[in-house]
Amino acid sequence: MNSYPVIIQGGMGVGVSNWRLAQTVSRLGQLGVVSGTALDQILVRRLQDGDPGGHVRRGLDAFPFPAMGERIWQAYFISGGKTKQSPYRLPPPHAKDNPRELSELCIAGNFVEVFLAREGHRNPVGINYLEKIQTALLPGIYGAMLAGVDYVLMGAGIPLKIPGVLDQFVEHQSAEYALHVTGSLEGDETTTYFNPSDFVEGALAPLTRPRFLPIVSSNTLASTMLKKANGRVDGLVIEMRTAGGHNAPPRGKLLLSEAGEPVYGERDAIDIGKLCELGVPFWLAGGYGRPEKLQEALAKGATGVQVGTAFEFAAESGLREDYKQALLAKAIAGEAVVFTDPLASPTGFPFKVARLDGTGSEPEAYAARPRICDLGFLREAYRTSEGGIGYRCPAEPLSLYLAKGGRAEDTLGRKCICNALLANVGLPQVRNGQRVENGIVTAGDDLNSISQFLAHGNLHYTAAEVISNLLKGTAQP
Repeated sequence: MNSYPVIIQGGMGVGVSNWRLAQTVSRLGQLGVVSGTALDQILVRRLQDGDPGGHVRRGLDAFPFPAMGERIWQAYFISGGKTKQSPYRLPPPHAKDNPRELSELCIAGNFVEVFLAREGHRNPVGINYLEKIQTALLPGIYGAMLAGVDYVLMGAGIPLKIPGVLDQFVEHQSAEYALHVTGSLEGDETTTYFNPSDFVEGALAPLTRPRFLPIVSSNTLASTMLKKANGRVDGLVIEMRTAGGHNAPPRGKLLLSEAGEPVYGERDAIDIGKLCELGVPFWLAGGYGRPEKLQEALAKGATGVQVGTAFEFAAESGLREDYKQALLAKAIAGEAVVFTDPLASPTGFPFKVARLDGTGSEPEAYAARPRICDLGFLREAYRTSEGGIGYRCPAEPLSLYLAKGGRAEDTLGRKCICNALLANVGLPQVRNGQRVENGIVTAGDDLNSISQFLAHGNLHYTAAEVISNLLKGTAQP
């Protein structure tokens, strides 16, 4: 870990940046990154599918808490896998005070994913989290550190307190994290706590502190992270608005283009020269998945680039094959369309959606889906009239949302991103034995440029080909 990678593979979606992709990228000398979102759900669904390949079992066999691992195995593993008509059994949704079962699933799920990504090599591996999913952060990070994760990346928020959490977990000490609760008052208890000693099974040696790279979208946030974080910040990922997934909203009043997309202006531009003055390594993200863009980033003083979309459609990614092939075909024809949807995500952040027939990107297909919120990763915590904490989602049934004090106008255009992202990786929920959740694929604005990795009309390329292509003309040690 004495040197930094030139290429960081983006930690995309739920299970798209899986352990296979991250392991491949890391073996090739760059930074492979697993997505840390919903790894508890990924774990239990893999087990209910019969643990194809035995990978979860192998990870749990290496887990330092064997009794915990066995509880999880006994609770969720189905030999041979569930039937296609059967629904997945769901753990409870995350809340400020998670039940022990859910914390255990977070610890184990993060451990297994990082363990598998690091298996068989000694190169660094990272994990990517969304700061907005606050209730899952502490047990998840601890599980990843138990597996020896080398980098923690975090976006979709301002993670000023994460460096301190990493420092605490090195010695298996307790950590806390303040939750954002809409309408909270001074004196309200809005802090979540996690104490490793409540879960450990025997004495453990100190852990290695991973490097921390917050993902920010402005010079102001970059400077704030370095000045106000409660511990060491090792570098920055600077994500432009062309990147896939959630984007930072435009600064100032929201204006929409004729197509209905957010309009960004000069206030949203990044001054790369000022980034160089901060004195820490930084990587540029969003539209940098081409060799000339990598060269441009290096010439401007960046340490390298973070690339998502190009890896998302590589053979090793977790994106389901039918979606992958359909969108690759569109990219070859130059017909792939990515819409920056200002409404789809329950978070209120703009969310990039790749248009694809039969998925939730199409209004008719999504309109056929009943409003259901049974995962709750993107729920909003709010202060109830009794002074407690409740949870609501603008994609849940309208009557429920209104009963919780939500506004009807906030539900317009909202979609269940949680269920859709699990469907994207072949783990869709089945309802009433027949209706299967559809995916909603996210990608960066440069989706059509992935055709550069395809030769002679092929609809298949590997992560190794992405890396080789990006490094053309770049001197490597």
